[in-house]
Amino acid sequence: MKNNTLGTLIWLRMMRFTHQSNLLSNEFLKQYDLTTAQFDVLLQISIAQPITQSELAKKVTVTEGGISRMLTRLEQDELITRTQQWKTKHIALTEKGKLLLTNALDAQIQFQSSFFDDVLTRDQQKQLYDLVSRVEKNSQKH
Repeated sequence: MKNNTLGTLIWLRMMRFTHQSNLLSNEFLKQYDLTTAQFDVLLQISIAQPITQSELAKKVTVTEGGISRMLTRLEQDELITRTQQWKTKHIALTEKGKLLLTNALDAQIQFQSSFFDDVLTRDQQKQLYDLVSRVEKNSQKH
């Protein structure tokens, strides 16, 4: 371990936190019959609807093939609609999808915020946000 840089240790810690947070969120979102990936997809659709499948795939952490399977399930569950406009399918939330997302969104925000609210002051949270944002922007250059 002594060959690891501080940056590597930070990266490993962030990866562990992300993994643990996703596990906990998946468990939390079961009450809404959603996974974190489905929640993210519904949220991104709600923000940018109507959105194409390729645009959506760029915004979420699901592969192109995975997004196709997920959208099929969400459509079967009547949470989204896909409409064909010439060669492009546009995706939007149904009323049922909007209602589910509305119900899950506030609870998920409170759940995720608690990881930070319970141990960090508001100023520390702002500082962490600024630092992570800087690292993220730098990673986009690579």
